[in-house]
Amino acid sequence: MTAFSYSPQRRSSGAAQYAKVGLESQVLSARPEQLINLLFQGARTAIKKAQIHLQNSDVAQRGTMISKAVDIVDTGLKAAVDTEIGGEVSTHLINSYDLIIYHLLQANIHADEQHLNTAETMLKNLHEAWTEAVDLAQQESLAG
Repeated sequence: MTAFSYSPQRRSSGAAQYAKVGLESQVLSARPEQLINLLFQGARTAIKKAQIHLQNSDVAQRGTMISKAVDIVDTGLKAAVDTEIGGEVSTHLINSYDLIIYHLLQANIHADEQHLNTAETMLKNLHEAWTEAVDLAQQESLAG
C-alpha cells in the first residue's frame, strides 16, 4: 500500500485550478451586466496586487499586475462601451477609462503609488456607479 500525500505546490496548483474553473463558470453563466462587474473586480484586484508589489519593490510582478489591469480596462471595460447608445455619457466614460490607463502606466514607469491609488479610486467610483445603475434598472424592470 502506498502513502498518498499532496505537496504544498500541488495543493496550491489544485486551488488555482479550482479557482480558475469557478471563475470560468461565473463568466459562462453571467449576464452582460455581471460580466462588467467581473471586469471591474478583476481590474481592481490587479491594482491592489500591484500596490503590494510596489511596496515590496517587486518590479516584475508590479509590472505584470499593472499590465493586467490596463488590459482589463482597455480591452474589457472600455471596449464594452456602446457609443451609439451611450452618446455623450459613453464619451465621458471612455475618457475616464483612458485616464485610468494613463495613471496605471505612469505608476508603472515611475513606481508611483499615488498614480496607482488614483487609478484604483477612479475604478472604485465607476464600479459603484455601475452597480447603482444596474440595481436601479433591475428595480425598474421589476416594477414594470
